Amino acid sequence: MEETPTTIRVLLADDQALLRSAFKVLVDSESDMEVVGEASDGAQAYALARERGADVVLMDIRMPGTDGLAATRMISADPELAGVRVVMLTTFEVDEYVVQSLRAGASGFLGKGAEPEELLNAIRVAAAGEALLSPAATKGLIATFLAQGGREERAAATGAHAQRLAALTVREREVLVHVAAGLSNDGIAGRLEVSPLTVKTHVNRAMAKLGARDRAQLVVIAYESGLVRPRAE
Repeated sequence: MEETPTTIRVLLADDQALLRSAFKVLVDSESDMEVVGEASDGAQAYALARERGADVVLMDIRMPGTDGLAATRMISADPELAGVRVVMLTTFEVDEYVVQSLRAGASGFLGKGAEPEELLNAIRVAAAGEALLSPAATKGLIATFLAQGGREERAAATGAHAQRLAALTVREREVLVHVAAGLSNDGIAGRLEVSPLTVKTHVNRAMAKLGARDRAQLVVIAYESGLVRPRAE
């Protein structure tokens, strides 16, 4: 007996009605996904995520009232929404709130100027539990992170994460370094000469030990802990 294909339930959160309409037409044109709700601010997005059972939320960072950052924190902190993935929509690939968004629990980010196929792929990637962090985006992300916050704040984060890293095995640390470089499971498997399934197991164990919601948070932890440092140009 064949399994019925799962439809990805998408929630749109943006204060621009015209943009939401465009996204809705695009998403609803796909056979494997559907828009289950539209929100004009973060508070409404959180309420609809609970009410409609969304799988993926396309969340604008800047919205009046409760913004996307606050809404992402609310979703991430709600045990009933543990399976919901948030994709941040930004004006620029890396803006001032992206790092905070990933810390808050977002699975990744996408520029509003992305091509339609990029947006649809982002939804599928997020629904599958992967992170939307390409090597180029990761490089920009870390550069932004290092420019944010004071020295004391970064030192505190480094110390907290370093303690948790002690629980990782040597192989899990090695895999984490490659994750932080933006490599996929297949890419890491090729580097380490193991199967993608083995890599996935190491990634999942690292997430459990570090308390990371998903792969995107692993990237932030890897840099905040000092395990990985950006190369000088």
